[in-house]
Amino acid sequence: MSRTGAAARVGPGALRRLVRGRSIGRGVLLWAVLAVPAVTADRLGLNEPRSLGQQVAGLVVLAVAAALARRRPLTAFALAAGLGLAAAPALFSVSYGPALGVFALLLGLRAARPRPAAAVFAAVGAAGTARIALTGVDPAPEWLVMTGTLLFGCVFPWLGGRYWRQSRALAEAGWLRAARLEDEQRHAEERARLRERARIAQDMHDSLGHELSLIALRAGALQVAPGLAAEHRAAAADLRAAAADATDRLHRIIGVLREADEPVPLTPAGESVEELVARAAESGLPVRWERPDTAPVPDPAGITGRLLHRVVREALTNAARHAPGAPVVVAVTGQARGTTVTVTNGPATGAASPSSGGSGLLGLRAAVASAGGVLDAGPHGEGFRVRAYVPAQDAVVTPAPAVPATPATPFARARRRVALGLGAAAGAGAVLVGAAFAWYAYTETHSVLSPGAYAGLSLGTPLAQVAEVLPDRVVHDPPSDRAPAPPEGAECRYYRASGELLVSVDHFRLCFDDEGFLVAKDVVPRVGLRGEGREEYEEFVR
Repeated sequence: MSRTGAAARVGPGALRRLVRGRSIGRGVLLWAVLAVPAVTADRLGLNEPRSLGQQVAGLVVLAVAAALARRRPLTAFALAAGLGLAAAPALFSVSYGPALGVFALLLGLRAARPRPAAAVFAAVGAAGTARIALTGVDPAPEWLVMTGTLLFGCVFPWLGGRYWRQSRALAEAGWLRAARLEDEQRHAEERARLRERARIAQDMHDSLGHELSLIALRAGALQVAPGLAAEHRAAAADLRAAAADATDRLHRIIGVLREADEPVPLTPAGESVEELVARAAESGLPVRWERPDTAPVPDPAGITGRLLHRVVREALTNAARHAPGAPVVVAVTGQARGTTVTVTNGPATGAASPSSGGSGLLGLRAAVASAGGVLDAGPHGEGFRVRAYVPAQDAVVTPAPAVPATPATPFARARRRVALGLGAAAGAGAVLVGAAFAWYAYTETHSVLSPGAYAGLSLGTPLAQVAEVLPDRVVHDPPSDRAPAPPEGAECRYYRASGELLVSVDHFRLCFDDEGFLVAKDVVPRVGLRGEGREEYEEFVR
């Protein structure tokens, strides 16, 4: 027991250390993965060369960002964005571009609120714009590159992380909701089962009570039949008393299952009101059926027909039990808007069966009222009368309320929001990429100096005269690494020799001295043009 207690006390601490160790291991692995492009990009010539101190500082910043990525993802992304802006004014660099996208993804995955991330994105865009405006060589293309990097390298991964987060959260909520719905369904089925049993019991009470009353009525008629021996009369009296006692016991046992809002029994009576009266008359009940007027009698299978059958059955049962021997009259009157049934019995001619106060008429009143009708029951002359008015089915059935459109599930709403965000970002990205390409095409095609114009330029020509044949723009990303050393103190301008896009082309370099005279003209060949091909081209343009 002591070892178990010690293990239980040590367990949580060991678990915390294990979790902490896994978190540190993941951070180190993340830093190692992000450090690979930061170290190798310069050596592969994918970035401008940086000093060793700059590379070490970048690795340190990446290490800090990886350590903060779990608990402070916003700070980690801000560090990566600052590192990218420090490396390139346009924010894009092969060294830190992957880190920027990864930390943006983690920001969307781990940050709950979107507004801080949007604020950081706006701050990064503003800082990049300011730096491009102050130190950029060609601000417009650099700003477009920075905006595209911010959109595709930051906003898209962030939206993907948010979608991933919402999907996981909604999946968990979906499983919980499914479990809750299963519990609710099980409880609903149990309630429906109990309610069904109660309805069946109520229907049994009404039907069997009526049949037992008729049996008691037949036994009473047999008891007073002439020419019957004394012992047979006693047996008939006992049968009558037993039927009455069975009716009371059935009422007490099943009557407790009656509910306040008990609807019409599910099992309809298989006979019409007229057939019910005829069967009661065959059992010895002095009942008379008054034929209805010209209006049609409701369908026995409908709501109105079932309610009328139930009212007449309960009234005949009460007349047989409480007013034995009394004449009973059943009248049905059909109207355009509904049907009225009246059951009237006279004074009793024999001893009534002892019974406790029932709730049959109360249940009938509630059932008729739920259908929009009215039931009245009370003394009438020396007897008793039950009258019920039940509206026609068209008058009872109320139009179903308009069901509002079912709202989309949370998962569908989240997917719609993310889809709209991705669509908006993709649309903005397409516009920016199109604008960047258009600007690139414009600048490249408007900085073309034809080989013929270049060949016509002579050294010593003043700039004013040379400007007449020069294009509107100069090349802002000149191939200075492939060009020969310029004359000392001269200002050199680069022009493209062809308007081809997305390929390496030859360039012309023109150098002017302080007084504005052309002192040097050189051909900078395209990538791959070496040796004899280069000499032939230079000879061609001279």
